Amino acid sequence: MKDRRFWACCILLALLLPVLLLAQRQPVSSASAAGAVPPAAPPAPARSAVLLEGREIPVPVTITANGPLFGLTPLVDVLGGKVTSDESGESVTLRLGDKDVVLGPGNAIVTVGDNIVSLSQPPTRGEGGLQVPVDFLKKTWGDLVGYAFDWHPETSRLTIARRGNREMGVTLDVVHLQGMTTVVLQFPEEPHYQVDHSKPGMITVQMLSDRLAPPPAKEVQDPLVQGVTVEPQQIRIQLAQGAQAESYVLGSPFRLVFDIHPTSSVEVPTPAAQGAQRTPGVHTIVIDPGHGGQETGAIGPGGVLEKDLTLELARELAAKLGRLGVQTVLTRTDDTLVKLDDRSAIANQNRADLFISIHLNSSLGAGASGTETYFLSPQASDPRAASSAATENTAPSAPATSDAAGGAGAPSAAEQQDVDLILWDLAQSRHLAESQRFATMIQTQLNEALQIKDRGVKQAPFRVLKGATMPAVLVELGFINNPEEEKKLRDAAYRDQILDALVTAIARYRTSVEGPAAAGAPAPASPPGAAAPKAAVPPATLAPATKGAPPASKPPARRAGPA
Repeated sequence: MKDRRFWACCILLALLLPVLLLAQRQPVSSASAAGAVPPAAPPAPARSAVLLEGREIPVPVTITANGPLFGLTPLVDVLGGKVTSDESGESVTLRLGDKDVVLGPGNAIVTVGDNIVSLSQPPTRGEGGLQVPVDFLKKTWGDLVGYAFDWHPETSRLTIARRGNREMGVTLDVVHLQGMTTVVLQFPEEPHYQVDHSKPGMITVQMLSDRLAPPPAKEVQDPLVQGVTVEPQQIRIQLAQGAQAESYVLGSPFRLVFDIHPTSSVEVPTPAAQGAQRTPGVHTIVIDPGHGGQETGAIGPGGVLEKDLTLELARELAAKLGRLGVQTVLTRTDDTLVKLDDRSAIANQNRADLFISIHLNSSLGAGASGTETYFLSPQASDPRAASSAATENTAPSAPATSDAAGGAGAPSAAEQQDVDLILWDLAQSRHLAESQRFATMIQTQLNEALQIKDRGVKQAPFRVLKGATMPAVLVELGFINNPEEEKKLRDAAYRDQILDALVTAIARYRTSVEGPAAAGAPAPASPPGAAAPKAAVPPATLAPATKGAPPASKPPARRAGPA
């Protein structure tokens, strides 16, 4: 009996054991499942959008590693402005009020009015035409029109809203000197404004989204300005009869400047006077062969001197430019040293419309190649540009006088720096956008013609460009310390490719200034006995021109005619 009970218990236990084990496993598994954190599914990428005052507007957005880019043309349609482009599409101009914004694909340097702006990333071609980064929007519609732009990366949203009106002070100065009146309006920061010249004899500076705190009324007693009225929403400058004005801006602090001068009297031109008249356009080009004399410049591994090659290139370029019908002037035609300041002075005294300084590059490594085109800026765009400017700015000095050696009357380093900044403002601020546009055309044409590495358009404080009162560029046409490039530069056929690219770029720029008829302008016949090209006034006899000053009333005669 006991045995049967024992075996019955064993059989029952055997039947219940799997059930008990399963019951034990189930809570553990449930607990494990409850406590485990399943891998998170990747969140769906947020759809990028642009909102204006809370309303979504159709603007293409491209997300890059450096941040978002936005379609320029759709933004113009909504925020206002006008976009134009040259034939190649390499230079794009956005017109906002009375300011031109010049930009191009692949170039992070743009000009906004007379100011240089470096962007976080270059504009690129894409949906909606050229696409631009957020900081471009802030420097254009933000600073000029009064919009606020905020990018929210967590939601991939760009919000645009009108800023509230700022109230700012303004100071007024009116100065008459040597037959010209200068009106200076100084602001603590750049206002949002528009200059209106539509009414005869009246200039109106209209505030767009700011409000002025007018200064105490000032009586103006000036032969060319009858009065200046400052109101919260506008500034009105009443001109005397027959006066006309040109305006430009200066920075640090922001100043809006008007140069007012009497209208030239109209005379019936005699045949001689007709020949001396100049119409707007590109008529005279000064070509500057870099270095010379004891300043050899870079030296190639095969012994080629930069000063010799730049002179040869300059001579050949002047000859080729003859087919455009322009006058050419060389700052030197032999192995002589011309001081850096005299080179731009020669351009000013010859009333040049373009200034091109030709150089050859060099680097620490022998593998660097390609071309670079520079325009002037107080600050370099990158360390390499700064190094290039420092190298080119180091030139042998002229014989020292007592003042130059530090005697009485010699300016201190700080005073000279202040003078240089003033000259930079006055001489090149009006030509900044055109210098950038011209440099972009040159670099684009060189890239297309030579099929070499594009080293881009850059900016740097090259002393040879300071004081030039016309669009001015410095072009580095290759690395002479690279054995392969040195060999190519010694080849006449390769130099022809370079020079043809420069001539094409100059022709394109001239067409953009004068219109399509200029592209095929025939070269006028050279006067009897004319030689092309000749040097400008030799450095020893050149009267040093004040940088930034207007051309002399009787500049040196043209030294080169069309070839």
